[in-house]
Amino acid sequence: MNIQIFGKSKCFDTKKAERYFKERGIKFQLIDVAKYGMSKGEFNNVKQAVGGWEMLLDENAKDKDLVALIKYLAPEYKEEKLVENPKLLKTPIVRNGKKATVGYQPDIWKDW
Repeated sequence: MNIQIFGKSKCFDTKKAERYFKERGIKFQLIDVAKYGMSKGEFNNVKQAVGGWEMLLDENAKDKDLVALIKYLAPEYKEEKLVENPKLLKTPIVRNGKKATVGYQPDIWKDW
């Protein structure tokens, strides 16, 4: 298993995901998505695994203006704007190879 957790330092669900894997002795790599973001390739893999970029957008993000902007942009620019602004990603994004989940999903992780 090659687990990556893309999360934010102040996100409680990210901390719960970390605890889940630590308690089971599963090694993981933690990436602060707000600080480092995601590469375009990582974003595309996760987007494909979860069913579209819409699943990755945190509609409750602090920057309400940017969330509204993304909703009203032309479709071809929405993904690009989301990659440029990783603080708008819903966390944690847990990735295991080509599989990925958004949010705290222990029922799915146990099957990995």
